[in-house]
Amino acid sequence: MAASVLTRLALTDFRSYARAELALDGRPVWLAGPNGAGKTNLLEAVSFLIPGRGLRGSGLAEVGRRLPGEAAGRAWAVAVTVRVGGDDDGETRLGTGVETAGAVRRVVRVEGEPAPPGRLAEHLRQVWLTPAQDRLFLEGAAERRRFFDRLVFAAEPIHAAHVQAYEKALRERMRLLTDGPADAAWLDALEARMAEAGALMAEARARTLTALTAEIATRGERPFPLARLSLTGEWERLALEGADFADIEARLAKALAPVRERDAAAGRALTGPHRGDLAVVHAEKDRPAAECSTGEQKALVLNLILAQAARLARAEGHPSPILLLDEVAAHLDARRRAALFDEIEALSLQAFLTGTDEMLFDGLAGRAQGLRVEGSELVEIGR
Repeated sequence: MAASVLTRLALTDFRSYARAELALDGRPVWLAGPNGAGKTNLLEAVSFLIPGRGLRGSGLAEVGRRLPGEAAGRAWAVAVTVRVGGDDDGETRLGTGVETAGAVRRVVRVEGEPAPPGRLAEHLRQVWLTPAQDRLFLEGAAERRRFFDRLVFAAEPIHAAHVQAYEKALRERMRLLTDGPADAAWLDALEARMAEAGALMAEARARTLTALTAEIATRGERPFPLARLSLTGEWERLALEGADFADIEARLAKALAPVRERDAAAGRALTGPHRGDLAVVHAEKDRPAAECSTGEQKALVLNLILAQAARLARAEGHPSPILLLDEVAAHLDARRRAALFDEIEALSLQAFLTGTDEMLFDGLAGRAQGLRVEGSELVEIGR
């Protein structure tokens, strides 16, 4: 395992922060303060240090600080120093942001030099849990697919590019089918792109499901409910059953052409890996997660997050993940809260946790950095 920790974090004009700078010592970090103080904003800033739209799924123009009367968010920046490995290993400076107000394309820098966003994944991996995921098992399949794809992405960053390629070809195919001209040659080309990217997506999802299932099977002594996982999509099922990439690609390409008229009439594509779902069952109760209590659902999701973090923490040749846990502690009883803190420490992971009450983090006394957040001001608390 190559432990990744942030040793410095600086924000400029990000959300509610005009400027903030924080020295970090590699231990977990907890942030306490009233609602609206800026706790989640800080976690979101960290989440922009990997490719993608951050833990809120926000557009780049949305996160720039905006004062009353300003039409667009300001140019913003998030910069960190990250250390991978032991104390004697070198540190790397990473930064991201936008250079002009309202910009929709972000800039990434590694050691001060421009770099593609994908370079960030070479230095940082992240797994997060937010209050928006509290209804994960009650929402539609799209939310669960996005949740699971983020877990896949944490292990295989290239997965995001495959998802983007698939969705781009999917949109273009639907535009031709609904708006015309439905040129057969162009549709064939788009469906070939969908088949290639879709097969890669299905294989990556299957690998992650298999690895998570194995990891969860080792977690019986922890006070979090164990989950049985399955993927309902046809293409993921093929991958789980051992079909190779070429077979999945060929089957998907063959399935798309005959249903063009049906998809055009429906106004959406009804075949492909964008239609699958993640099914979660409370193993001990043998009950679908959607039928469990709110507390049990929260604990099930947290166990998935911790299982993924644990397996990534042991992966050779990759940075260990950073955990972002927004308002998690308040929804756990004292036993599960203590178990969460112990597991974070045992895995030697840097985690950022938020809550409104400092007492929620008493169990981290002496083994974490504590910060009071109020009015987007950060005050370190000696504990």
